[in-house]
Parts: sequence; C-alpha cells; structure tokens
Amino acid sequence: MATPRVVYWGVFAAAVATTGILWNQVGARHPASKPTPSSAERAELASLPESAGINPRRLIVDFKDDVSPQKLADNGYVEIPVSDYSAVDRLYWIDFASADEAAAAAARLARDSDVESVDYDAQATIPPDEAAVTAGGAMEAECAADGSKSGDFPNDTCFRYQWHLRQIGLPQAWKAGKGKGVIVAVIDTGVSRVGDLAETPFVPGYNFIANNDNADDDHGHGTHVAGTIAQSTNNKLGVAGVAFGASIMPIKVLSARGSGSMAGIASGIRWAADHGAQVINMSLGGPVPVGTIASAVKYARGKGVTVVAAAGNDGRGRVSYPARYDGVIAVASTQFDETTTFYSNWGPQIDIAAPGGNVRVDQNGDGKPDGVLQHTIVPSNTSQTDYLWFMGTSMASPHVAGVAALIVGAGIKKPDAVEQILLGTARAPKTQAADDGGKRVDDHYGAGIVDAAAALKKAELGRGAGELGLGGGMALLGALLIRRRGRTTIRLGLGFAAALVAGSSGLFVLPYLISASVHPLVAAVSSGFTLDVANAIGPAAHGNPLLWSAVLPMLLTVLLYGVARLRPALAGFGFGIAGALLFAAVAGTVDVRFVPDVLDRFWLAAHAAVAGIFAAAVLRK
Repeated sequence: MATPRVVYWGVFAAAVATTGILWNQVGARHPASKPTPSSAERAELASLPESAGINPRRLIVDFKDDVSPQKLADNGYVEIPVSDYSAVDRLYWIDFASADEAAAAAARLARDSDVESVDYDAQATIPPDEAAVTAGGAMEAECAADGSKSGDFPNDTCFRYQWHLRQIGLPQAWKAGKGKGVIVAVIDTGVSRVGDLAETPFVPGYNFIANNDNADDDHGHGTHVAGTIAQSTNNKLGVAGVAFGASIMPIKVLSARGSGSMAGIASGIRWAADHGAQVINMSLGGPVPVGTIASAVKYARGKGVTVVAAAGNDGRGRVSYPARYDGVIAVASTQFDETTTFYSNWGPQIDIAAPGGNVRVDQNGDGKPDGVLQHTIVPSNTSQTDYLWFMGTSMASPHVAGVAALIVGAGIKKPDAVEQILLGTARAPKTQAADDGGKRVDDHYGAGIVDAAAALKKAELGRGAGELGLGGGMALLGALLIRRRGRTTIRLGLGFAAALVAGSSGLFVLPYLISASVHPLVAAVSSGFTLDVANAIGPAAHGNPLLWSAVLPMLLTVLLYGVARLRPALAGFGFGIAGALLFAAVAGTVDVRFVPDVLDRFWLAAHAAVAGIFAAAVLRK
C-alpha cells in the first residue's frame, strides 16, 4: 500500500519545526525589550545640571532624511552641520542665546512633521575610573620579545598575562574561527596602528571631531579597545585579540580629553552602518537619554549591525546611555575571580558580562595587575606606545563585540540572531550556582559571562547541522514524491552527496578536528557555498538578495541539464542551496538587503522551495 503524500510532508514539516526549536532553545535569557525609565528616574534625568554634560542652549535636531534644503533654509533656524555627513543624515546643531529660547524651540520642533527627534546636546565620555597601569615597569620590552617557539597557539609573547581572554573561552573558540572579513566599528577616541596592530586589517573610518578622514587616536583608549577586539595574534609579538581576523573601522567621536558630543556619536553610528560595519562597539556613555542616539541605533540595527556598549563605571544601579537603549547589548564588567567589579554599573538593562579587569588586585598571582592588557599609545605621552593594563566596562564591551564578530564570521548575520547566541550561550559565573537552563543570572551579570567557545560552537555546529539536515530532508522528500508518482530517479552517488554538502553546510565539523585558525583552508571548506561566496566578496555580499536566492541553482540547471553526468551534482547542489536558504528562514540568521525585515523569512523560504523544485526536476530520469 502506497504511503500517503501527507505523511511525507508531515515528516518534513516536523524536521523543519525541530530545527527551529533546537536553534532557538537557548534564546530565552533576555527580555524582549529593556525596561523603560521609571518616573523617578525621568525626573532625576530632567533635573541633571549643566555640569552633567548637558548644554541647555544647544539642540541636536535630527530632521527626516528626505527633508529638502529649501525647507531647512526656510524654517527660521540656523542649522550647524555636525559634520560633512550631515548633508546625508540631516543631523544638525541649533544654538540659542538662552536656555528659555532653546526650550521653546525644542517644543516647536518636536511638533514639526519634518523632525524625527530633538534633544539637548550632551557630552559622552570615557567612563570614569579607567586607568592605564605601568606599575612594575613598562611592558614594551618584555612583550616585544620574540614569542613562543613551542608551537603553541597563539604564540604571542605576553598572552600568558591575558587571563581575560581565557575567561571567555579562548583560545578554544579560535579552532572554529577568527572573525575573518567581519568589519567592527570602534566608536571611540580613534585608533592608531601601533606595532601589535600591524597585521590587523583596517578599513577607512572618519573623524567626527576634526571632520576629516584621519581617525588616528590621540588619547590611547580607542586603540586599547580595538586591540581587545582584533589585536594581531599568533605573530610572536605582544598579545592577542578576540576576533583577530576581523577588520577595524576607526570612528573618532571623542577628543584627546575623552569626551565628545552625542550628536557626533549619532553621526558616527550612522556613518559606520552606511559604510559596511557589521558590529559596532561603543566604550563610552553618559547619564542622559538622547533620542537621536536611540534613532541612530535603530537605524544601524535595521541595516544589520550588532551594537555593543559599556554599561558605565559609576558603581551604581543605573546603566549608562547608549548601553541602556533597546537594540544595544549592554555589558557589565567582571574581574579575575568572576565577580563583578566594584565600578561596574548594574540594572535590569544589563544584557551580559565580560572581563573588564581590576588593576587594584593581583588575584591570579602572576605579579601583574589584573587589568586588561593590550597594546596602545600611552595616554600621558601619545608619541609612545606600550602594553598597558586598563580596567573598566570600556574593556568589557570589546570582549563582547569581538565574540559578536566571531559569530558574524560564522554566518550568523542578523543582529537579533547574534544577540540570541551571545546571551543564550553565556555561562553563570563560577561564584554562583550552576546554570539553571538558560535563565538570566541577575542584574549584575545579565545572561552571564560571555562564552566565545560556546557561542561559536552554537553558530558553527548548529548552523551546519541545520543546513545539511534540511538539505538532505528536502532531497529525501523530493525523491520519495517522485517515486510515489511512478517515476524513477537518476542514480545518486558521491557527486550528489558532495554537491549537497558543498551547497548547504560545507564540512562544518572540520574546524573541531583541525584548527581553522592554524590552517586557513579549513575555514574555506567548513561552510556552504552561499556563505563562502559572501565571505570571499566581503560585506557588500552579505544579505545580497541574488546570492541568498534560488537564482544560481536555477541558472546552473538551465545551462547544464543537458550534460547527463552532471545531473547528480546539479540535483545535490540545488538541494544543498535549498537547505541553506530554509535554515536561514527558520533560524532568522540572514538580513536580506532591500527586503523588509518582516519579509526576510518569506523570501528565504520561497527561494528554498524554488531551489528544491528545480533540484527535484533534475532527479527525474
């Protein structure tokens, strides 16, 4: 008796549902949105004095991007461009003679249909209580010495002092990836290419302080932050970085004194999003909510950018802005023993914790302060460089941004999916009870301490297994339905299987057998065709609607169907692409460009179906 067709479809639907459940089972550690400020908090913010960084006579006005120059000229205000980029993002300062005039104008502008947001200008700063430590002498000579010759990975001379990288699961995570090709924007004091950043790729950035394209650091903070993200690694020199294959985009929004306008930061966020950044790190903050920043974050998230920020160093239960906003991953700070540091802010808006260090102690007994060690320019003498211990939530944030880059490099492109993996794989600190199944730890740790090894394992193995499983499932469904109709199928073999793997997942388990960081070819064959092509082309290809579609298997089928010996490979490749597309639809990992977010999954699922139909047609004799 023939098996009813509904059984085949039911089994396949169950496989799809199971894939979705398994992928999303660790995503419940964080609330859907962050708590809004209470009335008491809003009152406190409204009463903050000018000494808190608020300028009561200057407004930041974010006009709609399509507002005409004529309307700007006719509105009765003198708009001061925040930068040359203001012509694109329509973000301006407007100055007034008195606070009363500014308040009246703010009320009028808030009612203007051409205005997206209006705020008092405010200063953001590097969080206080962050220090460079040179106790016991400068480290430049020691860390610049020739590194390990033992063959250990990494061979960086002073990696032994980087307890903070081991706390988050490195170097274990590096077996699977290093964030190659991912662009991380460092919105900070700028970044200088010091000696231990020589092998780190840089992409063009921008200086919103001087309004030019020279985003060099004149403080030291931004370079140190960039080092944590992507310090040149395994170069027998200095120290290591979390995602050392990633590219750094320097965005200078803070001056040599470590402060800058919120308007400049908003412009920096938009500039980074418009120029290919996939991850943004902001190790800065302030006490004042600025709607322009919230809009910029929303804009960046809408363009597929994961945004990470420091929680602040006030040592109290109020998370700083912009970390406090929805759409920003707020990072608290831990020290060597995995307790949160004395200076780290906390609250319900904390998403995750990471090592920020404490230079006042030496808990690991290595004779050095327990700060975060990276190569940077010396803040007190920017003509010199050194390996310095800093501490702060500013140091914690780039650890998370680096892990986010590892996840993006593993093929998880959509910010929601990146955040889900980060929070869902975070671990409870060893100072607390064992993990209780994916629940939030508390307001000091959020989901827990970021775990690079677990996050990358989830991204690599979870994605690969899902893609291959769904590709194989579609192939089996197609073959069964064809046979049920009394048709025969072509003889399958090694060519079909190889093409199915190549089109869907690649050899996704290979990095756990042979380190992808040590053997670059491993990385090239450990993901499927679509992701490999996207990584090879660069950020311009990520989310490309032609690449994330059935176009290629359709085209190959039309061109090569007449070559009989290629038909098994054509069918396998088509089912493989279909599996990759269907997994992306189920897991929500890809932001398809030019397609509204709400239609991303429909686009991917529809093209998976088309690719599967073409592959099934090739199966028929």
